[in-house]
Amino acid sequence: MHTLSRQELNHNHAFDQCTKSNERKTMSVIILTFITMAVEISTGILTGSMALLADGWHMGTHVFALGITWFAYILARRYAHTTRFSFGTGKFGVLAGYTSALFLGVAAVYMIVESTKRFLYPVDIGFNEAIIVAIIGLLVNVLSIWLLHDDEDHHGHHHDHNLKAAYLHVLADALTSVLAIIALLSGKYFGLVFLDPVMGLVGGVLIGSWSWGLLKSSGFILLDGNQDNITKQAIIDAIEVDQDAKVVDLHLWKLGSNSLGVLITLVAGSPRSPQEYRDRLDQIHHLDHITIEPHSCMDDRCVCRQQ
Repeated sequence: MHTLSRQELNHNHAFDQCTKSNERKTMSVIILTFITMAVEISTGILTGSMALLADGWHMGTHVFALGITWFAYILARRYAHTTRFSFGTGKFGVLAGYTSALFLGVAAVYMIVESTKRFLYPVDIGFNEAIIVAIIGLLVNVLSIWLLHDDEDHHGHHHDHNLKAAYLHVLADALTSVLAIIALLSGKYFGLVFLDPVMGLVGGVLIGSWSWGLLKSSGFILLDGNQDNITKQAIIDAIEVDQDAKVVDLHLWKLGSNSLGVLITLVAGSPRSPQEYRDRLDQIHHLDHITIEPHSCMDDRCVCRQQ
């Protein structure tokens, strides 16, 4: 009879868990970005700069996306050890990314439409004020990049994809700020006022492209898709290393941004214990949930003999 309880025998399902440090850093960036967004949008309206407005709206979409990321951290940690989710809460962050991508797409369309209107109906731009605010926005972006990059450096090989997404968000913000500054300086000193809505269009296209890419990648994970043929082949090679076992069915899927689940059905002339087959997979990274179903191969009709 077992002396351990069911809870003690069960393995942990808390996959892809972040640290509270990541939550705090993400919240710091949200606050910085929100303040800068409010200043840029209000200044863009007052000065008539579409490039500055585009940068402000770009920051606004990222405030929303980062907010979803932060909220996903909270929910994932809160429900990490509940039995309500069969494979843990690793996909909370993935769902958050998919949701934020939808809103980013809407914001991108809005920016493109508004920039196009500025071509048809130009307005006067207060260049001096707009340039100052755009530079402040860029400095805030640089500070945010430093905060998030500092965390990436300290965590080494353990990559938090939620934090990585936040890092890419502020990188995109910095790029849009640079575009706004270029447009405003060109308009002030060279009279190239048309560059202001052009940069607004460029910002909209950038957000739209990022949104589409995130929708595809996160949606694929949510649908349990996996095209990691290298890992699949590594699993097969490890299981079949004794040239007796034969993998006849393999399902590999993502439990979150990093963690993988695998279900393996194999046949063998002399089947080993499931634990021995599990031990063969120790060198394959991110396999956090492994199910192995071994079957005995006793006659010539068996798949493992058909070579």
